Amino acid sequence: MGLEYYLMLSALLFTTGVVGVLVRRNAIIIFMCIELMLNAANLAFVAISRSLGQTEGQVFVFFVMTVAAAEVAIGLAIIVSVFKHRQTINVDEVNSLKG
Repeated sequence: MGLEYYLMLSALLFTTGVVGVLVRRNAIIIFMCIELMLNAANLAFVAISRSLGQTEGQVFVFFVMTVAAAEVAIGLAIIVSVFKHRQTINVDEVNSLKG
């Protein structure tokens, strides 16, 4: 398979993530769509890196995955905390972080 197929798949995944962030109102679904966009960017990095025969893209993906793992831990903790205090994770109903 050529580079263009991987880039088209990456663009499709990224577009799906953007649509999910803009359309959905559930915080967990939005969070998953952001992770989908990160993975689409990672796929593009790896595909281009492989086609050029270099490893810099793959190293960059490793660091992006590390930051994404930290984001998941902190983001889910914030979502759980908001749910515990507000009893909802709908972003329209949680419009401020005041206690």
